[in-house]
Amino acid sequence: MDWLLDPLNYDFMRQALLASLLVGILCPVVGTYLIVQRMAMLGDVVAHGVLPGLAIASFFNLPILLGAFTMGLFSTAVIDWIRSQSRIKVDTAMAITFSTFFSLGITLLTVFRSRVSLEQLLFGDILSINPSDVWQIALIAGLVLMGVALFYKELLFFTFDPLGAEALGLPVNTINLGLMASITLAIIAGMKTVGVILVVALMVGPAATAYLLVKELHWMMILGAALGVLFGIVGMYSSYYLDIPSGPAIGLTVFAGFLLALLFSPRQGIVGRWVSGNT
Repeated sequence: MDWLLDPLNYDFMRQALLASLLVGILCPVVGTYLIVQRMAMLGDVVAHGVLPGLAIASFFNLPILLGAFTMGLFSTAVIDWIRSQSRIKVDTAMAITFSTFFSLGITLLTVFRSRVSLEQLLFGDILSINPSDVWQIALIAGLVLMGVALFYKELLFFTFDPLGAEALGLPVNTINLGLMASITLAIIAGMKTVGVILVVALMVGPAATAYLLVKELHWMMILGAALGVLFGIVGMYSSYYLDIPSGPAIGLTVFAGFLLALLFSPRQGIVGRWVSGNT
């Protein structure tokens, strides 16, 4: 048991593990909607879309959270605007927005000589998490999960049949805005732990793994959250004992879990299909 308890002797590891637990629950729950809507790339767009907001907020001494949240939502509005004003498909609009906001963010961070570290933003620094960061992540997680619980039926209907939801009089624009806000908040919460680049892995990976194992949306959320916690903890312990960066360790753990599900899922696994095809 010493290998399990030894990391807990350090305060920074306790804070990091708690943060990874919170983010591991939050990100897959939100990522479930991206998977079901086939909009996984949107998480990547928003993750990079927050960079200009971070640079601007840092330069003008504004709250970092406010800048990141505003620009994250703005990036989704740009995607919708491109789609509505042209024949461009959503994947192309997301690719254009992704590259533009990422380039703008790096440019502003350089021009403004921001005190925010670009490397820390891109790859995270979970070992520098302090109690105030943990409380901020917990507040974001509580707010988003409460919203998902309260409006689960509306989100479920909107996710699978947006036209039907609109025909029944549901406020689809408001629901979509709330979903985009939830995605942005989840990315902001995860950015400190694994960084802009890998937060999408934590958002999409556990949800995609759960998608291979269960059918119902609520079970996909529950299993995705459980896997997110498991991957986060395993990644942190791997980082501690193998002396490798924490964010990439969590990202690789997420992929390892997804690969196992892809190979051995009872219903959709590659190995199971191969065995069935040869019997």
